[in-house]
Amino acid sequence: MSGDKKTWHGIPRDEIPWKPAVDAEACIGCQLCYVTCGRGVYEIEGGVAVPVAAMECVVGCSTCANVCPTGAISFPALDTVWKVERERQIFRSVKKEALAKHERDDAQKMRATVAAASAATAAVPTRAQVEVAGEFGDKRFLVLLEDLIADQPFDIVNLRLEVPTVKGARQKAPSFMSFEVTSEKQEAVAPFLDRITALVHDAGLVLVTAKPVA
Repeated sequence: MSGDKKTWHGIPRDEIPWKPAVDAEACIGCQLCYVTCGRGVYEIEGGVAVPVAAMECVVGCSTCANVCPTGAISFPALDTVWKVERERQIFRSVKKEALAKHERDDAQKMRATVAAASAATAAVPTRAQVEVAGEFGDKRFLVLLEDLIADQPFDIVNLRLEVPTVKGARQKAPSFMSFEVTSEKQEAVAPFLDRITALVHDAGLVLVTAKPVA
């Protein structure tokens, strides 16, 4: 059916003589039709299947009859449906419905593609936490770090330098630095961490941690 369940391609459903009939004597009450039908056509009354909502049956569907183990369910001949199709010239309506369905399906596929791409992007860490320890007094590490990111799509944020005292730092007392590396273009940060690691080592410092974070 198209739209609501009361019409079939624009034709009032009650004008289409497609509905199941149950032979009560042949029915063994197995309830297969009841659980198979997705439109709530059947109820089981007194151990027998009864089509209580026969007009809810999908036009042309005969699944319940096909699976009935005793052949207790029957439908009109299919030519009754074909006759309705010819007489009511439904195919103009069908073409419009098909176009709308294609558009909905294409939109759904597009949404799924965008969602998958977003999920993939979200799964790639674009930020990393770095912690460095050592003697920063005369190593110009900040200048080297600035030079490293100058031509890269990354930036250094939330930088903190913890020193015992300013004089202590100048006298080569061990200090601690932490900062975050962030991507300016939502690129994976992990490959750039290799360059950060090399810079730390070349400066004679100790890399405490360098790990991507969600």
